[in-house]
Amino acid sequence: MTTRHLYLTRHGAADAFGELTDAGRRQAGLLGERLAGVPVDAVWHSPLPRAAASAHELARHLPDVPVAEAAELVDHVPYVPSAAETPPSWAGFFDGYDDTEAASGRRLAEALIARFAKVSDPGTQGTRPGAHEVLVTHAYPIAWLVRHALDAPPSRWLGLNSANTALTVIEYRDGLPPTIVMFNDMSHLPPDLRWTGFPAGIRP
Repeated sequence: MTTRHLYLTRHGAADAFGELTDAGRRQAGLLGERLAGVPVDAVWHSPLPRAAASAHELARHLPDVPVAEAAELVDHVPYVPSAAETPPSWAGFFDGYDDTEAASGRRLAEALIARFAKVSDPGTQGTRPGAHEVLVTHAYPIAWLVRHALDAPPSRWLGLNSANTALTVIEYRDGLPPTIVMFNDMSHLPPDLRWTGFPAGIRP
């Protein structure tokens, strides 16, 4: 049976300008050390600088593994829920999102799923069947991929948070539903580097 393994991670901690901090570089390096034992075929990253820098930092521990940009991994709101679907605590977040912005986010979300949320086709977009791929992206795309893997309603991406360089693994197999192997795992990080980027009010 052919299996595609996706290793999803949010970029390392970044400053207010979206550039990786020293802590973010340490986080990415530690994740690279963890992934060094995995037969990684490719590292894909968002076009944004914090994700690109994280990808190249972790790839230092993955000799000869290609690193490339994937536009589908850019930070975006994948689905703007209706008022009936929106938890009260999220209601204000969507103020100002017009129909054009919402439609753009939906298109990106659909492209993300179409490219990555399936078993690889031979020779498609530089991947192979059975590939192990690292996706360095942002919290919302990770939430959307997890929601899709669970076949949950579109609004359930809300509240699926990822800390900086936390690891989420999804496996896709022919003829079977996707498997969430792990979500938001930070065991490669020391305590002082865990939970950065995670909403403070819901940290354990």
